Amino acid sequence: MQTFDRLIALDGAHNVRDLGGYLTADGGSTRWRSILRGDALHALTAADIENLVDQGLTTVIDLRSESEITAEANPFTGHDRVSYHNTSLFGAMAPLEMMADAISSFDMGHRYCRGLDECQPAIAEVLGKIADAPDGAVLFHCSAGKDRTGIISALLLANAGVEEKTIIEDYALTATISGPLISLLRERALQRGIRPTVADVVLASEPASMLRALAHISATYGGARSYLSAIGLSDAAIDRLASRLTA
Repeated sequence: MQTFDRLIALDGAHNVRDLGGYLTADGGSTRWRSILRGDALHALTAADIENLVDQGLTTVIDLRSESEITAEANPFTGHDRVSYHNTSLFGAMAPLEMMADAISSFDMGHRYCRGLDECQPAIAEVLGKIADAPDGAVLFHCSAGKDRTGIISALLLANAGVEEKTIIEDYALTATISGPLISLLRERALQRGIRPTVADVVLASEPASMLRALAHISATYGGARSYLSAIGLSDAAIDRLASRLTA
């Protein structure tokens, strides 16, 4: 039986990993090399790109803002074998550092709950693109592969029947595998004048933050499937999202 590594080793990215291999409530498991999550891809080498294509990549969905893409262009734009899409996620919200600076008890769970409530059209657009993507692997990513990417990952895994504990563990993996990336992002934040304590909160991958987001989905919307329905996805699209990970 073929085995897969969760973290895909690349020279130009630190946090590209697979959502496969997680147990589901019905006793099955999520499918490998179907849906990938990641950090910014601008530094990928030609060998990195070929590696991803060889592993079945056919669709890339960039969750970053226009300004982020202008500063660090996506190498899959115009690629002849990979379809590239951009949907800015959380772009309608106040800058993250402002939120963290304004609330003494802030953790990233604040951001996630507000994003789930305030950015529903963008979330629906991203998930719709995943549901409608052609055969092959879909890779969605942001800058660190932690927050925007984490919310989409959580919704996909929950909809596929992965238990809450596993979803939280998947979220927290960023802290253990992406040390160099987080250090770089922290240094950039400090250079922009962000207070160290705020930078540390913003860049953390605390399990409690994802727990808070999942609790919000359950308490406010009745669970992941009900949330996806509430933001406008059809039953057929929701089923395609689940089958993409479990079939």
